[in-house]
This record gives sequence, structure tokens and C-alpha cells, in this order.
Amino acid sequence: MCLTYCPVFYCNSTNIYLPSQQSSVSFIYRYWLWALPCFVSFSLCAQVERTQNIDLEKFAEAIFALQDSDVNYEDLYESLFLLYTDPIHLNHTSKEELRTLYLLSENQLNHFFEYRSQYGRLLSIYELQAIPSFDLGTIRAMLPFVTVSETGLSEDNRRLWQRIGQEENSYLILRYDRTLEDKRGYRPEDTPTPYLGSPDKLYTRLRIGHTRDFSLGFTLEKDAGEPIKWAPSTQRYGPDFISFHFHLQNKGRLKYLALGDYQLQFGQGLLMSAGFNVGKGATTVATARRSNLGILPYTSVVESGFMRGAAMTYALDSKVDITAFYSGLPQDARVQNGDSTTSGEALLTSAISDDGFHRTSSELDKKWRLHQQAMGANITYHNPKKTLTLGMNYLHDRFSLPVPESNEVYRLFEFNGRFNHAWSIFADYNWQNFNFFGEAGRSSSRGAGIISGFVSSLSNRLDMALSLRRYERHFHNLWGGAFAENRRRGAGARNINESGAYWGLLYRPSRRWALSGYIDRFRHDWLRFRANAPTKGMESLLRATYTPSKNMLVFLQYREETKETNSSTISQRITFPTPVTRRNIIINMDYPATEQLNFKTRIQFSNFIQEGNRTYGYAALQDIKLTIKQLRIITRFAIFETDDFNNRQYVYENDVLYAFSIPAYNGIGARSYVVIRYNATRKIDFWLKWARTRYIDRMSIGSGLEQINGNKKSDLRLQTRIRF
Repeated sequence: MCLTYCPVFYCNSTNIYLPSQQSSVSFIYRYWLWALPCFVSFSLCAQVERTQNIDLEKFAEAIFALQDSDVNYEDLYESLFLLYTDPIHLNHTSKEELRTLYLLSENQLNHFFEYRSQYGRLLSIYELQAIPSFDLGTIRAMLPFVTVSETGLSEDNRRLWQRIGQEENSYLILRYDRTLEDKRGYRPEDTPTPYLGSPDKLYTRLRIGHTRDFSLGFTLEKDAGEPIKWAPSTQRYGPDFISFHFHLQNKGRLKYLALGDYQLQFGQGLLMSAGFNVGKGATTVATARRSNLGILPYTSVVESGFMRGAAMTYALDSKVDITAFYSGLPQDARVQNGDSTTSGEALLTSAISDDGFHRTSSELDKKWRLHQQAMGANITYHNPKKTLTLGMNYLHDRFSLPVPESNEVYRLFEFNGRFNHAWSIFADYNWQNFNFFGEAGRSSSRGAGIISGFVSSLSNRLDMALSLRRYERHFHNLWGGAFAENRRRGAGARNINESGAYWGLLYRPSRRWALSGYIDRFRHDWLRFRANAPTKGMESLLRATYTPSKNMLVFLQYREETKETNSSTISQRITFPTPVTRRNIIINMDYPATEQLNFKTRIQFSNFIQEGNRTYGYAALQDIKLTIKQLRIITRFAIFETDDFNNRQYVYENDVLYAFSIPAYNGIGARSYVVIRYNATRKIDFWLKWARTRYIDRMSIGSGLEQINGNKKSDLRLQTRIRF
């Protein structure tokens, strides 16, 4: 017997008990709408722990369905789980915040806020079912990231240290990784520059947070090959990467205070970008725009793209917020000392490095040799109806040493020197089922960037997005990450030298079927890496999704991308760009056998065409997921064959909590893995992942210090989470 409780009644199979104080007809009618589904199969059986009931891996795979090397998945996945651990409160949220889920159309957003305006705050998550256009699939997808519980949102008069010490939403994660085969870098007899540390990768995270109140935590990481050493003279303090944050929220007019590591997201991310920015993918409409999120805590182990210092948001009144921030972050770079300049000052000899590796003496020599300071401000205005947002950003960067000009012609207009400043203005306007957005900026180099567009629900079944962008070749935005063809973030991957137009559609002919697609045309007015002339290109995607039940998913996806890159013909004296086309087809089916046993089958193909030469690749995989009480086992067996690296197959893998894996299958071989999760107690969980790739077309794997002698590569990952 499943007992389901609702604020209006509770039911235990046949009986319904109504509270006597609920006498208003409209009140009863309102709650009857959302209470009725308690009788049908969609019963969540009270609010069980989200970690037990929700398949976050499936959600992540749907969001990251377009998998290639252009996306920083680890950073995106970290942002996704930040939403999971600090869910959005539906009674206190805004359109801007709900858009960050990339799940709701403009039509659904409007219906949600109209419902909340008419009936007041939600009393249960079940109430979402009464909102027009909210289907069960959408609600299920939202569950890990939203809450209606008022716990902790009322004013707490206890001292801060008492609230921190007694907070229930806190956890400690310990993780261990290792590749079981020996790599060349760990054999000193095989190389004069071996790795200085062990092949073990270690990770520790502590997080304590309370919704709309505070968040604090630290993250420690040692990559494989890095030593653990306390040597302040060489900027080593135990683990190679240490991150810390302490954030306070909603203290009167002080809306946000951040100390330590943080990120900023304002406007469309043209100057300051952070958070869950997917870009082009299977979610073809919602991801075309960015949300104005302000200050966000940084908890990832990606060792670039974040700020370290202090930031504050203060409400001048109910309509105007002002944010000020400062960051002082060390960066990796190679420096030549001595008589490099007439003053004897050290000279930067290479661009900033953002890989975060410090495994060898050479890599340690570049650690934190450059210091980057960033400071700036934002002012944001909201009209009383919250339909219009206007804002302005200013950002100033200062480097301790001049960033040198690149010797590469294609980087001729990239930033160099010691100083850069940039400003931008942005706007966001809601009109009926349309959301118009835009941001325009300019840097001290006189380069400009602009992006604008709209997202709309043209009907209950049809959503559309249109976005136009232009980033000049000398536009320098060192922290930006607006919508672009180049989706990577970090050093050397800015919104620069690009213009384009994006058009995305999502059509739902029925509750079980969805058709989505996009077309993106882009142009580069200056040279690029492996393109010795201005180039243009086009990318398109079409996806058909069928969901006959909540546990079954079938989709067919086709993607085609045409770019221009330098000719591969060796005999030519002068290389020039020629069209290159890559096509991908994915056929996927997730289907349940029983409540405890689920299967997934996927086949994906690709071909690569350049100058009449055509190569191919494919991968086929089978997943099995078994759940028995506190034990969950996920296993996969995959085979793959690719003619070359251009046809490598990216496939999402299940992993331990807060870890993310999208390996590239390249060559001829097979890969298998097993992930085991065991909930030992309500407070302690254990994970184990073992994976092995076996090749039949080679007798060594990798190159350089990463080279493995043999045709097998095995990885082991262990993790435990302790909740306090």
C-alpha cells in the first residue's frame, strides 16, 4: 500500500479525507486538479530522496546528446549538479532562474507564473500537474532541480556558525582514480623527464549549503602524475588544486556576498559567462539564450575560467541591483628570466596555459608564473512587472607580465599586452509567449561583439528560437562565453572572429512524440587554426524522439556539419581551405524489462569527407541497469571501428556521482565498464567503476609520457559520499 499525502487530503487506496477548514469552492477546485493524479499511476509516494528516485545520468545524457570535442563537459556537468544540490524554490523563483533548467518553453513559463499569481504559492510538487501545458514528462525532468518545501526559507535567528554546524544539506566526497596499466611517464628508465608523482588521482570535496541562505565548501584534487608536496617557495601546498568558496545570500539589501572562488553570468555571457551553458545540442530552442544569474559559487576542478576573490550584489531598491567584484588569479605560463628586456624584467614566452597539469619539472616551471587581476561592476534594472531587464557590464583585466603577440598569423588579432577593458549593455524583454534578448559590447582594442534574438512558443506544440551574432576579429572578451560555433571555454577560446545565424525548432505533435532541429550558418572573417583564409560553414541537426512511457525512450538523430579547413594534399605548395563535411547518425533505445531491470541499445555512425576522400566510423553498445534495493549496477559492452581520428565516436558513460565521462572511441576495439552503487546507510553511499578498452589494431596506446605498452587500458574509480 502506497500512502500519498497532499495538503488537501490523504489517501490510502480507497478513502479520501478532506480537512474541515477548507470551505472555499475555488480553493477545493484548485487542489482537486492537482490531487486527482494521486489515484493514478503517477504517484511519487511522498517526497522520497531525490538521489534515490531520479536518474540524473539519463537527464545529463539528454542534455549532452550532441557530443563532440568542442564542449567543456566537466564544467557543464558541475553546473548541472550545482542545481541539483541547491534546487530552485518554485515559490520564490523567477523566469530567469527557471530558464536555466532548459526544460520549459515560454508557454510553460507563462502558464506557471500566471498560475502562481492567481492561486498563490504552491503547497506541493503535485500541484504542477494542474498547470496548463505541464505534461508528466516535463514534471519528472524537473523534479531533481526544484522544490516547494518552505524548510529553511523562513528567517532563522540562529547565528551563522550555528546554522552551518546543524545544516542537513552537507556532504563529503572522497574519490580515487587510477589507470591500472603502467604509462611511460612512470618508468624513469624510459624517459629523462618522468612524472614526479604517483599514478593515483585523488579528489575531495566538502559542501555545506542552505537554499537562499549560505553555501561554503572546498575542493581538493591531485591529478595522476602530480606530486603532493608542501613547498610554498614553488607554489605547492599539498594537493595541486585547491578551491574554496563562502557565499551568503539575502541578508536585507545585501543579495549576495561571495568570497573565494566564484563565477559571474550577466546578460548573454558576452563579457561574463558561467553556469550551465550548453550551446548547440539536442535541446534546440531553450539553449539559444543565456540567463542573467549574477554570482555563482565555483566548485569544479577545471583549473581555469573562474574568478578568485570577492564579489557582492546590493539592491539599491526593488528595481535596481548593483554588483561589484575583484579577482586575483594565478595563471600558468612559460616565462624567460634574465636579459629578455632592457629593464631585466621577466618576459612571457608563451600564451596562457589552462590544462592544469603539473606533473613534470617542465610543467611545474610554468605554474602560476603569471598573475591576472580582474575587476568590474554590473548594474541591472528590472521593471515592476519583471517583464523587462536592462543592464550594463564593465570589466578590466590586468596582467603582471605582458602577454606576448603570437607568432601564428591566425592569432594576429588575439589579445596581447598587460591591460584590457571591455563594457557591454544587455536587455531582456518578455511579451506574451516571446522572450527577446540581446547584448552588445566593445573592448579596448575597439573590437565589438553583439548577439540578439528571441525564443518563443508559437503554439502549445511549436517552439522556436532565432539568434544572430557577430564577434569581430579584434574583440577581446577574456571571460566571455556567449552562444557561438566555438563552444569551448578557457584560454584561446573566446567569442572572436565569428558571425552567424541560428534557427532552432521544437515540435510536439503529441505527448509521446517530439521533433527538434536547428540550422546554424556561420562565417569567420579572419584566419583560424588550420584555415589559411576566411571561411564559412553550416551545421544542422534533426532529432525525432518517442517516449511511450516514463522509462522508455527511443530517438533517431542526424547531424551534419560542413566547415572549411586547409587542404590535406601534401603535394601542394600553398595550402588553402577546402570544404570538410562530417555526418553523424545515432539510433538509441532505452527500454525497461521490469521495474528493476532496464536496457539501452545504441548504434551510431559517422562519415568524414574532404576533397573527395570519404572515411567511416561506427560504434554499437549495449547497457544493462539492475536495481535491487540499495544496490544498483550499470554495465556496458561496446564495439567500435573508425577509419581515422576524424570519425572518433563520442559516447556518454554512466559514472560515479559528480563525475562525468564522454570518452572518444577511435580505432578498432571494444570497451566495457561496470558501475556499482551501494547505499550502505541513509548517510553513506559507495561507488565503484571499472572500465577497460581493448584494441585490435595496435600494440601501444597513447603517445609521449602517456604511452601504454600493450593493447589494453583499464581504469578504476572508487568513491564514497558521507552526508551529515
